[in-house]
Amino acid sequence: MIRVEYDYVNARVKGMKSRLLDRTVFETLILKPDIDAIITELSTTAYKEELEKASVQYAGISCIEVATRRDFTRAFRNIFKLMRGDESERYIRIVLGRWDIQNIKTILRGKNIHVTATEIHECLIPAGELDETTLIELVKQPDVKAVIDLLATWGIDYAKPLTRNFREFSEKRDLAILEYAIDRYYFESALDAVSGDAEEDQIVREILMTEIDVTNIKNVLRIIRDRIDPEEAPHYLIEGGITLDVTKLQTMIKTGTLEGAIKQLDNTPYNFLAKVPDEVFKSKKISVFEKDLDRYLIRQGISRFLGDPLSIAIPIGYIWAKFNEVTNIRIIARCKTADVPEKELRGELVYV
Repeated sequence: MIRVEYDYVNARVKGMKSRLLDRTVFETLILKPDIDAIITELSTTAYKEELEKASVQYAGISCIEVATRRDFTRAFRNIFKLMRGDESERYIRIVLGRWDIQNIKTILRGKNIHVTATEIHECLIPAGELDETTLIELVKQPDVKAVIDLLATWGIDYAKPLTRNFREFSEKRDLAILEYAIDRYYFESALDAVSGDAEEDQIVREILMTEIDVTNIKNVLRIIRDRIDPEEAPHYLIEGGITLDVTKLQTMIKTGTLEGAIKQLDNTPYNFLAKVPDEVFKSKKISVFEKDLDRYLIRQGISRFLGDPLSIAIPIGYIWAKFNEVTNIRIIARCKTADVPEKELRGELVYV
């Protein structure tokens, strides 16, 4: 493989970045009265082409879902093309692998609670190695086992941890067993692949380690909420976080309360979690903490735009920025469909 010419690649990526929606556009979308008005506004942006294509078969929120999904996929396929055959291609594959994991977990969750194929498909973002056609075939499978079997038949590595842990899942009927298994497999494999001293290794490794922290904090809060035996905690934790080691995480769990666990984060970058309203602690509504952690992760990813202009930091920053944009568009569209009050809608968005 040859060394990537980052001046050329990053010039192209910065051109893609210039087409991202700014806060003014989002403010306009928020104030639109309905889905049709949102579609009309988005048709004046870079989403015009995909919206026109999608409108042939879809209308309303489905049109937005399909158009944003296709635009998202196209953007990342373009980045792949820019780096194809280069030694840095593998770094992009590692970063985008998180969406493969998320898509597989979404499909497994849907099958586990018998959600319709259409509903599952609308939640997918085919940005990784698993393209739209592959994901559609997985969604067509009748149950969790069939999804895992198909992944194994195709020789997809992510089938390995799912197959190994399927028996335990079958006995306990707890999908978290499979979710933790595939998360651990992804992070361990990814960290092993970027264990070198090259600048690219360091950049990707830092993002992965931050995401491990975020994943572990979420798992700690679930363990406390669901009153899982602290002795079983290591089974749900992943080593390799950038700030929190397993010992610190176990200390959080042993406090036995959400308040106690969050207090342990006082001197870490995650101390912002202590700012949530008291009623969140009382109701044990950990989804609020999870959303704040997701916002933090997105901001960390996008901050890579401030890194070395001649490194892989710029493509990584763009990937996160594009993900943030599509997520915000979908939030606005879904909130408008459900008549969610403007104040609540704004609370769901992530502005960076």
